[in-house]
Amino acid sequence: MLPQLSASQAAARPCESVADWWPRHRAIARTHADPIHQAIVGGFVADRVGWAFASGYQAALRALFPDAPVDRICALCVTEADGNSPKAIKSRLTKDGADWLLNGAKRWSTLGPDGSLFFVAARDEAASKDRASIRIARVDSKAQGLKIETMPATKFVPEVPHAQLQFENLKLEEDKLLPGDGYANYVKPFRTVEDIHVQAAVLSYLMREGQRLSWPQGWLERLSALLAALGKIADMPATEAETHIALAGAMAIGAGLIAETEAFWQAAATDPAALRWARDRELLKVAGGARELRTQRAWERLKSGKAP
Repeated sequence: MLPQLSASQAAARPCESVADWWPRHRAIARTHADPIHQAIVGGFVADRVGWAFASGYQAALRALFPDAPVDRICALCVTEADGNSPKAIKSRLTKDGADWLLNGAKRWSTLGPDGSLFFVAARDEAASKDRASIRIARVDSKAQGLKIETMPATKFVPEVPHAQLQFENLKLEEDKLLPGDGYANYVKPFRTVEDIHVQAAVLSYLMREGQRLSWPQGWLERLSALLAALGKIADMPATEAETHIALAGAMAIGAGLIAETEAFWQAAATDPAALRWARDRELLKVAGGARELRTQRAWERLKSGKAP
């Protein structure tokens, strides 16, 4: 059952910084164990898209890494100077006796300046041959050998900070490396998991704004049905073709509902939320090409009967 999104809570408290947002999200995570509920409630109480996104992102990480502590801001750190494909990942892990050494750099670490636990994708140098072997390492923000540098604010959702990370002979014990193929088990599924939870959070934010600004009841009903659908999709395996196809359909429906809001926002053009929405809606277009390719490949697998 999804959490109630009551009109009585439609007036969100202003939130200007991570320091304002994080205690609110942490309280939600303690009350709602299911990550998709954390995303939906976090989006509903957000006063802007940026904090809805931040709650959806943190919820997605808890869905992918169930053991991630609820009281620490986390980030999955994959992207480097050349991108985020296995070939683009140059950060490396090398054996150092019983431990490991991490060297390299990451960029666009979401909430990075305020993060306290990073899941870092890096090459296992000994295991990498013709194909990069990627592992995921848990790195504490206070670890020796880690430098965190705040990146310039983005044009949309500028409240959500990003960081560049540099690793120089950062020592890790064996138990800080997650088992298995880091790219197949974590990086690749996260793209799907993140889309589900961030989409739910942003749509839930619009649900609250719709209640606050008295948008049409029929629109709110259709949005409610879509949130329920996303709640079900969140329970589906993130690597399955059926999940990707269902998610593509849900996001297409969501895009249609969002397009309808343009007229609603124009009716409240001087409202601060309308001005922020005009700035921040570009967030929803990020990685559109990757989503289309994911859907295309899902249909190909489904028609061929091949496994993920």
